[in-house]
Amino acid sequence: MKIVVGVSGASGSIYGWRLLEKLRRRPEVEIHLILTRLGERTAYLEMRKRAADFRALAHYWYPLEDVGCRLASGSYPVDAMVVAPCSVHSMSAIAHGVTSNLLTRAADVTLKERRKLILMVRETPLHLGHLRTMVRLAEMGAILVPPIPGFYHQPQTIMDLVDHSVDRVLDLLGLPDPEAKRWAPSPDAGAGGAGEELS
Repeated sequence: MKIVVGVSGASGSIYGWRLLEKLRRRPEVEIHLILTRLGERTAYLEMRKRAADFRALAHYWYPLEDVGCRLASGSYPVDAMVVAPCSVHSMSAIAHGVTSNLLTRAADVTLKERRKLILMVRETPLHLGHLRTMVRLAEMGAILVPPIPGFYHQPQTIMDLVDHSVDRVLDLLGLPDPEAKRWAPSPDAGAGGAGEELS
């Protein structure tokens, strides 16, 4: 299974890092990495990770300017693409077909070939333009997965919160993490079950 992972310059580089870590554990997955310049900068500011650290988790990596590489062609078969995190800049470029770099070109190819494109959009609050762009992407077939953690699994660490969002992406890729914490109402949740408590 070939997965393209794009890491843009939005805050939340830990999501891209953790996704790469979890995908690398799967022998059946081949990882193709696109790391933007701002993605490199944000990763260093937030995690003290360098581009070389990210590249070490991928099987293949590509310069952002290499719009002539195999990922820029629909004839090269990949199964899915995830942008984690996805900046509003990248999201908007993808929505409007602006393919000025490899990340947006690869995403455009993913959409035109009717492959799975997952965008972990990292922005808040959202204005009307953002929301309309998201609707446009959803209509085009993209899957929008803002990293919004749940708390029913009683997270104890930041990584617990990160994993909650990354594990949802893995589910969408058809690669569920067997160690993922899932919703399981306790027997003493009441006659109506946990759904009653959440209403």
